[in-house]
Amino acid sequence: MSRDAIDDFDRAILRILKQEGRLSVTELAGRISLSKSPTQARLKRLEREGYITGYQALVDHARLGNDHIAFVEVKLSDTREVALKAFNAAVRATPEIEECHMIAGAFDYLLKVRSADIQNYRAILAERISILPHVASTSTHVAMESVKEQGGR
Repeated sequence: MSRDAIDDFDRAILRILKQEGRLSVTELAGRISLSKSPTQARLKRLEREGYITGYQALVDHARLGNDHIAFVEVKLSDTREVALKAFNAAVRATPEIEECHMIAGAFDYLLKVRSADIQNYRAILAERISILPHVASTSTHVAMESVKEQGGR
């Protein structure tokens, strides 16, 4: 889709729903100064055309006991397409890896890993991440505090 396919009302809908995904259509309409019917039609179109790909609950990781975050730089031993596909598939199957980004730079991937504590992270690194296909080396950066996370204000 081209950026020109959406207008300021659509952008407002996306911005608001990114922060408050459970907002009712009536409340959303009031926030963007449109009536309910056109707002609902726009919302359905944004979903249908793939601008909105889903909805999710934001959870309190501290209450769930998994608020330890580490960022892991990963260097691969092989960066041919077949190796990248194998690594990507294995990452998707590893629940502790919350995010994975291919990086252009001194390493190949940056992972965001969530765990209970440093001991739990160490086990995840040894038993899950280090054995992913084609991993040559890793370097860990431990987050001391989350200032802003996805969906955060």
